[in-house]
Amino acid sequence: MKRVGVDVGGTFTDLIYVDEDKGEVVVHKLPSTPADPSQATLDGVEALCAQVGIPAAQIDHFFHGTTIATNIVLEHAGAQVGMLTTKGYRDILHIARHKRPLSFSLYQDVPWQKHPLVRRRYRRPISERIIAPQGEVLTPLDEDEVREAVRRLKREGVEAIAVCFLFSFLNPAHEQRTKEIILEEYPECYLSVRHEVLPQYREYEGFSTVCLNAYVGPHVSQYVRRLDRTITDKGIRGGLHLMTSVGGVATTEGAAQRPVNLLMSGPVAGLIGGIWTGKSTGSPSVITLDVGGTSADIGVAPDGQLRMKHLLDTKVAGYHAMIPMVEIDAIGAGGGSLAYLDAGGMFRVGPKSAGADPGPACYGRGGSRPTATDALVVLGRLRAENVLGGQVRVQPSLAAEAVQRELCQPLGLGVEEAALGAVRILTQSMVEGIEISSVQKGYDPRDFALVAAGGAGPVFACDIARELRIPTVLVPRYPGITSALGLLATDIVYEFVTTEMQLFSALDRDKLAADFAALERQAAERLRADNLGADQSLIRRIADCRYIGQGYELRVELPAGEITADWQQQATEAFHQAHEREYVRRFPDSDIQLVNIRVQGVGLIPELRLKEIPTGGKSPDAARIATLDVIFNRDGTPEKLATDFYDRERLQAGNIITGPAIIEQLDSTVVVNPGLSAAVDRHGILIIACE
Repeated sequence: MKRVGVDVGGTFTDLIYVDEDKGEVVVHKLPSTPADPSQATLDGVEALCAQVGIPAAQIDHFFHGTTIATNIVLEHAGAQVGMLTTKGYRDILHIARHKRPLSFSLYQDVPWQKHPLVRRRYRRPISERIIAPQGEVLTPLDEDEVREAVRRLKREGVEAIAVCFLFSFLNPAHEQRTKEIILEEYPECYLSVRHEVLPQYREYEGFSTVCLNAYVGPHVSQYVRRLDRTITDKGIRGGLHLMTSVGGVATTEGAAQRPVNLLMSGPVAGLIGGIWTGKSTGSPSVITLDVGGTSADIGVAPDGQLRMKHLLDTKVAGYHAMIPMVEIDAIGAGGGSLAYLDAGGMFRVGPKSAGADPGPACYGRGGSRPTATDALVVLGRLRAENVLGGQVRVQPSLAAEAVQRELCQPLGLGVEEAALGAVRILTQSMVEGIEISSVQKGYDPRDFALVAAGGAGPVFACDIARELRIPTVLVPRYPGITSALGLLATDIVYEFVTTEMQLFSALDRDKLAADFAALERQAAERLRADNLGADQSLIRRIADCRYIGQGYELRVELPAGEITADWQQQATEAFHQAHEREYVRRFPDSDIQLVNIRVQGVGLIPELRLKEIPTGGKSPDAARIATLDVIFNRDGTPEKLATDFYDRERLQAGNIITGPAIIEQLDSTVVVNPGLSAAVDRHGILIIACE
């Protein structure tokens, strides 16, 4: 089976090709094309196929992770959206939960108010009302109002329409009829309907999620459908599959209808690739640090398990997106992070980035401000002739000039001191980011291995590990392609949800069984559409539960089988255990409320196996390519040390590299600090002992 994984980032597009029958692995990396992200994807696929000497038609599966939806939200570059909602609830999006980012500040921007997903003039109240608890119709739908509202929105040029009626998760009849009217009056607009996108309770979070879906929908749906058509024309079998925020994948149609599920697509794939790396080396508990050109994504996976964010904490750029989302935190720290002095004269690095265009000053593409990459070039940690395997022409003189002009003159520092300061500031930003993701959530970094991924992660990893006292750094065989690798190391997962709202003490087992059965049918149909048989798929039951009176739910996996008294007892114990694990206590005498039920359809993909590298002795001399002076940190001052440079492709299993050393490869550079040593394992993974 031949599989390709493609991860499109803000600066680079990463690709990996795996032929499982031959154990062949080929990687490729090229600059992203922000104006049309599909262009870099297609160029990369053609380059990969040329490298391995096969036509694209021989590729069996094509997996894709992308930040396109996230970038639209971050840059406030979404569609003009119209909204139809229950009369009296037009301002839910503005009011939100009366929570503000800074509780006591009178001068702050509230994201959902400063940049509303739907401007108030485009929110149209409709006479209709469904009420709880059974979804009875209190006020019939005024179809004439709907028709007139849609016509006005069309005249005003909205590109997408969100339909958000109260309690549509209990009775979707009004939304269904409204959808029919919209398709009659304005069939070319993008449509996001609450009961289809998010059939769950909580009106504000639901409205925000459905409007986010409409906001990113037109651009994302056009992108994925265009890409799908192109790969179909090339004869690639299996179709396009896109990584979702829950760690599974969606089909083209599923992603086009619910693009909000792609909001954490790329970062989740990086975490999965890190977990695979940890398991391969016998270190299941990992902290992943995926540093690209623009941002650093941080994930914590105790025992190799993905942690899910609570549905009330799943936000992107301040907007609520109440979708299942793997817990990953991102900070503005990457190879393209700009080093500058702010208005108060403070030396800062990031979160602003030079991006793919113009990029760092040393690229010679018009960038004049120094970045982290320029600082690394000045320190000698990146050799000019070997950035991206020589594909990118780097000019050290431009890096030094930018550092001198923008940093040295105002700070009164030497070039090397300023460059070292920039690297130390960026390193500290990542240390603090890891502490927030681990220590502040009850995890001790000393119990984990640090997986250094991305093009820049292995450059900073040793400094970070020493600061946090993490004993081991793992550098994947292809660190810059870890997200693309993660796309091939995960199963196909589809998730379907509905609000249930039942107490365990008065559980209607027949209703619960019928609701689970309906979701299971949807999951089975989706798996069959992917040509996955019964032996290649499984169904999982999940629920969001809470003790009666609590305002937050916990995600709990439930047993399969017939819903009986014994099943109910097992489900009860599963929730007690989950609550005790999360909050260190259980309340066995308290009733449990079943809030939402979910069904996952899982398509089992064969376990990813990379070909083992040749075995050699302890000496890495055969891979040494140069010995040069490199600047390291010695108590805050620059220290120039003779440093061996190695070609990673020539390293063999069993080699031991003693620092200071720098290991180069196409997609990344690994820095082994003075006093540390790195061992090469049979999969080509570098294991750096930092204790």
